[in-house]
Amino acid sequence: MNIIIRPATEDDMPAIHALVYELAVYEKEPEAVETTPEEYLEDFRNGLFEATVAEADGQVVGMTLYYMAYSTWRGKMLYLDDFVVNEAYRRHGIGQMLFDAFVEEGRQRGCRLVKWQVLDWNEPALKFYRKNNAIIETNWWNGKILY
Repeated sequence: MNIIIRPATEDDMPAIHALVYELAVYEKEPEAVETTPEEYLEDFRNGLFEATVAEADGQVVGMTLYYMAYSTWRGKMLYLDDFVVNEAYRRHGIGQMLFDAFVEEGRQRGCRLVKWQVLDWNEPALKFYRKNNAIIETNWWNGKILY
């Protein structure tokens, strides 16, 4: 299988949206996805996020979606909002390739950390991150307000 890891383009937004929906189904919250591919395109054009995609045989099969953020304790940070590989393409090293590209992007930008969230029940993801020497915090709780 020939895998290409590359920066996302505007043309990739429908595929990225589909992968996000696939992840939401896996996380048992498909109804929580309120965004549309059109919103992705507009927000991508406006620089609200960036993405890297994995392409196999001309088809987007995985992606990382991220943006710059700031940590008052550490400084520049790259935040990984979503990371998913299509289920049919898992266990081929694509996730590792995407994650490595994300981590390297943070290094290239001079970030002091990269950060993301993972569900406490998602054992495959937890195992993957631990394999990559990630610190999995269990003492911080998320807060949010929905509009």
